[in-house]
Amino acid sequence: MAGIHDSSTAGSSAKADAVPSQRGMTPRELAPRELTPRALATGLILGALLAPCNVYSGLKIGWAFNMSITALLLAFAFWAPVTRLLRRPAWGMLESNINQTTASAAAAITSSGLVAPIPALAAMTGENLPWLPLIVWVFSVSFLGVWIGWFLRPRMIEQSDLVFPAGMAAAQTMRDMFAHADEAMSRVKVLMSSLVGAVLFNVLDKLVWQIPRVGPSLTASKLTFVFDPSLLLLGFGGIIGLRAGLGLLIGALLAWGLIGPALIDHGIVQVSASQVSWFEPLVGWLLWPGVAVMVAASLTSFAASLFAASKHGRHGRAGRQRSSTGRLQIAGFTAAAALAIVLQVILFDVHWTMALASIPVAFVLATVAARVVGETSVAPIGAIGKVSQLTFGVMAPGQPITNLMTANVAGGSAGQSADLLNDFRAGHEVGAHPTRQVVAQCAGVVVGSIVSSLVYLMLIPDPATQLFTPEWPAPAVAVWKAVAEALSDGLGGIAPSALWAMAVGGVLGVVLALLERRLDPKRLVFVPSGAALGLAFVIPASTSLMLFAGAGLAAIAHKSAPRWATRFLLSVAAGLVAGESLFGVASVWF
Repeated sequence: MAGIHDSSTAGSSAKADAVPSQRGMTPRELAPRELTPRALATGLILGALLAPCNVYSGLKIGWAFNMSITALLLAFAFWAPVTRLLRRPAWGMLESNINQTTASAAAAITSSGLVAPIPALAAMTGENLPWLPLIVWVFSVSFLGVWIGWFLRPRMIEQSDLVFPAGMAAAQTMRDMFAHADEAMSRVKVLMSSLVGAVLFNVLDKLVWQIPRVGPSLTASKLTFVFDPSLLLLGFGGIIGLRAGLGLLIGALLAWGLIGPALIDHGIVQVSASQVSWFEPLVGWLLWPGVAVMVAASLTSFAASLFAASKHGRHGRAGRQRSSTGRLQIAGFTAAAALAIVLQVILFDVHWTMALASIPVAFVLATVAARVVGETSVAPIGAIGKVSQLTFGVMAPGQPITNLMTANVAGGSAGQSADLLNDFRAGHEVGAHPTRQVVAQCAGVVVGSIVSSLVYLMLIPDPATQLFTPEWPAPAVAVWKAVAEALSDGLGGIAPSALWAMAVGGVLGVVLALLERRLDPKRLVFVPSGAALGLAFVIPASTSLMLFAGAGLAAIAHKSAPRWATRFLLSVAAGLVAGESLFGVASVWF
């Protein structure tokens, strides 16, 4: 196939893209295409389409999906035949990397706080930020994360032994696409079939079938044990794996099957027989032990990963060339930091000293988070968010809005930078120019901020009545709001029974995290994930059950058809998530 070639080896001289003859051409013309208008435009379009998926799923279940591989496959599927048909220069690997970098930056915009501290603030005040301040705020947090990530790149990518598994997976996907185009097209067909199928299922469910959400009994239905035919949840279940699925199942049975009924029987939580669902009154109590399990497990795992990374990653790779910090990095970081500080003061009346303090805290947390992401591929967004909230809770006690928004800057930009370091790793592996990736990231952040902010306002126009309901459980929002209120009002406002449950949950979270580090990986699947178990306390049981079903089906597929599962399962899951998310966003207009 003309024009499809492998330019993946870093530092090697790449061939020109689909050039019939190289005779008489300049070095610039012979250089592989990278930051081309079509690569940037493709990434922006895909980012604008995929970002709403993460907003939707973040408000539903508190998780987001890495869109890099999805963007790689979709762009390749479009440009590979189009360039041949129109006899244009072939879609090159470095262009593919710019595309995934741009789309990833746009889709990862939820790290900036759009599905956690920002709606938590709205839940406390009763109203959302207007659309323009919200867009500018989301952009400022993510923009700061881009520049922090660029500062960390030489140390984390070029001079260390950190792998960044998600970035390496994206790089390997690029190599495979250009080496085995037919396989890539097969994966795209499966992804698109899954996406279209999810959309059609939801259209039929809403307009024709109207599948009833019923449980085995009236009481079980009120306790949220109902059948929820969500293909998004099945897809996410296939992505998170069996261990997390089991943790959700155990947590749902414990929280909504045992503790919830006991709270009602003992009069600790008052419910009415006329209520359709008891989710809202029960989750006000259950979120405290759930938060304790999640925070304790996350922070313990975070500390253990940091200790392991510092123990094994002190020495850089021999022979790596050290990169110097240029004027552009300094100017960009200074502008981003200034914007974040000014907006904190203007929009949220944060004292300038607290706003200023959020910048070095962000840098420290980003360094730590990058170590964890580089080692495990898991961005500890929840953990660094709690660390930042606790830090500013000590610095500015009794100020919940200051706590939320300074922690939003510190934790959000740290999470964003750690996430974008995966893009830098993928680019480094295929010989990309880092400055061009930064341009792509900045463009992606602009589009992602606009699209995601407008989608959020469209989905949650009335946060006071919509959040923390069975339709929009918003578990990450509940955690941020609970921590801010606890640090503001002290623990006196929490029921004594919930305080005891928090203590038990905290101990359980620590134990589960330590077992995770100690046990053999083969046995680990039977030990519930602390983060997943705690999450089940703050989302309806129906959500946890469907996530477990997806994880179970994925495990069966890996066991019975391992070759098919390795090739196509991620594509199927990504299509289900994207299809239902896009339908959910679009249905608001109709």
